Amino acid sequence: MRNHYPFSLQALPYAYDALSPVLGEETLHFHHDKHMHTYVENLNKALEPHTEYQCLSLNSLLAKLDTLPQSAQTAVRNNGGGVYNHQLYFSTLNAPNIATKPSQALQAAIDRDFGSMEEMIAQLKQAALGRFGSGWAYVVADKTGSLSICSTPNQDVPDFTKFAPLMTVDVWEHAYYLDYQNRRPDYFDAFISLIDWDIVSKNYENRTFV
Repeated sequence: MRNHYPFSLQALPYAYDALSPVLGEETLHFHHDKHMHTYVENLNKALEPHTEYQCLSLNSLLAKLDTLPQSAQTAVRNNGGGVYNHQLYFSTLNAPNIATKPSQALQAAIDRDFGSMEEMIAQLKQAALGRFGSGWAYVVADKTGSLSICSTPNQDVPDFTKFAPLMTVDVWEHAYYLDYQNRRPDYFDAFISLIDWDIVSKNYENRTFV
């Protein structure tokens, strides 16, 4: 996806049926082709009259919302966040039968900051299940490489000046309702089997800040 206006919908890095049976083909068509596509279109509409901001990257736009015209701030926050969050979410998933594992550097950070992979996943699950309504839970790294868990409501994102998101779980109901109805815990437990730790490791090793 182009990293400045006009933004475009980034294609999925796998086939629509690649995540079955954890996430079905119909879910991915609706989630990616409808929901994410709408965020891309509305972000472009919000930026169209503001040419002075069209050269900024998506991360910069979201990190510097208070510098945008007040009339555009809410639309960029909601839709820009929707584009960023979905892009991160889809990019870190892979077919459930493809085994990956964290890089040596990421595993060392997990062991140092959480004690084990199991504990990190448990804390991520707690954040995901504890998010009332719609939102996201993330594993993030700070500038020293330390890892932590955070959660945001709606389409808000972590503070990009302090944290680099490595992976995220979408807890909006449209992400899982066709497959799991209201069973968010079941969705989370199945979702973990889809994580492409090769990509998450690259996000850790190539982390950037605004």
